[in-house]
Amino acid sequence: MKKNHKKAKNKSLIWRQFKKNKGAVIGLIVFCIIVVIAIVSVIVFDFDADITAVKAADRLLPPSKEHWFGTDNLGRDVFARVCYGAQYSLLIGVVSVIISVVFGSLVGAFAAFVGGWIETIIMRLIELLLMIPGILLVIMIVYTFGASIPNLMLALGLSTVPHFARNARASVLTVRNNEYIEASRALGASELSILFKHVLPNAISPILVQATSRISGCIISAAGYSFLGLGVPSPLPEWGAMLSDGRPFIYNYPYLEIFPGLAIMITVLAINQIGDGLRDALDPKLKR
Repeated sequence: MKKNHKKAKNKSLIWRQFKKNKGAVIGLIVFCIIVVIAIVSVIVFDFDADITAVKAADRLLPPSKEHWFGTDNLGRDVFARVCYGAQYSLLIGVVSVIISVVFGSLVGAFAAFVGGWIETIIMRLIELLLMIPGILLVIMIVYTFGASIPNLMLALGLSTVPHFARNARASVLTVRNNEYIEASRALGASELSILFKHVLPNAISPILVQATSRISGCIISAAGYSFLGLGVPSPLPEWGAMLSDGRPFIYNYPYLEIFPGLAIMITVLAINQIGDGLRDALDPKLKR
């Protein structure tokens, strides 16, 4: 009972600290709005009729009451595609980070907790992986398995595993020799139990902050790879793919680039503000 009360108190304290950062609160509100748009757009817009259907009579219409963001070179409504595309960008960002966090944190935490020659070997391998450019990994996966959303998420996730592994290792090293860890050993707890019940929960804060910030990085990377033709295949309305489709018309029809670009910028800024707020709330010592 006391343990649950303490957890609730800690969560309340973190939330109060988070609310002090006005930028983080605004970022959270904006991010929630984007999530709602992504969900509602799936219900409101028909994928075949509103998102991918070619309408030659409506091609390259400027923004108007009928088409708020105008239409593209195939007559597709840009507003509908930007709203519908939010789900792809958010999905890629979140799932990629989940892959990174799960694998990277487990590897890094295990290396730090075990120590010795095992830690040395694991960290040397991590350093080797850090030397591989992310775009090279994406090219290898796309060339081998083809361009698709799952393959892009896998590539983005694997490319950042080493970063999370290093962060997790550093976090675990700070807590593995604490008194409560030694007390658990004295009470007969297994090393695996100590790792998952005591070490990881107390080392999770820096990993959570890094994960939040990394979501925005994955969204930007996904847009960049889609722009280069290595990410989400056409006609799916991912924001980076929309930028690529609108590039030939940028001088005469700049709105084809402006609206998807604004969507990426607003989403990334909102997530970064949330990350800053979490950093200040979880570790006030890092507050600027």
